[in-house]
Amino acid sequence: MIRLKEKYQKEVIPTLLKKEEYKNVMQLPKIEKVVVNTGFGREVTSKTSGERNKFLKNVLGDVAAICGQKPVLTKAKKSISAFKVREGMPVGCKVVLRGQKMYDFIDRVIHIALPRSRDFRGIDLKAVDQNGNLTIAVKEHIVFPEVSPEKAKNIFGLEFTIVTTAKTKEEAIEFLRLIGLPLKEDNKEE
Repeated sequence: MIRLKEKYQKEVIPTLLKKEEYKNVMQLPKIEKVVVNTGFGREVTSKTSGERNKFLKNVLGDVAAICGQKPVLTKAKKSISAFKVREGMPVGCKVVLRGQKMYDFIDRVIHIALPRSRDFRGIDLKAVDQNGNLTIAVKEHIVFPEVSPEKAKNIFGLEFTIVTTAKTKEEAIEFLRLIGLPLKEDNKEE
């Protein structure tokens, strides 16, 4: 199996350079970073401090195992009484992946996590924004092989954003297809 970084260097770069719109290798789109995050505000608000600490330890441990890097807690910026959230209360966590960890993570998403997720039929083109970034959500974090479904105490969703240097949505879609992401075909019949 060819790894993602090798595929980018050996297949994607030559394919993109054959097009006339790119005159230089530095103009080609590439992946800048991957931001992985999860929100767990609803689960945390109804627990006591001891239960909350145990829950946070489990979630942070699972996210760290999935990403290979320690996550950062995101805290509430202001209190909202209707949601029982106080300012400074942890409501989520995030990880920013770059370099080799980023390529390894995307490789696992393409070949393991997305095929294992329930009812997966491809990534919708609406998930790519106008700046060329792709955001994907997974409902259950146990689709990753690093987390054992039997040992997972809590099941939570993950969202990851693949940030690219593509200038347009069309350029990003073409680039993401070339690196192997299973994007759906464009439906113009609507």
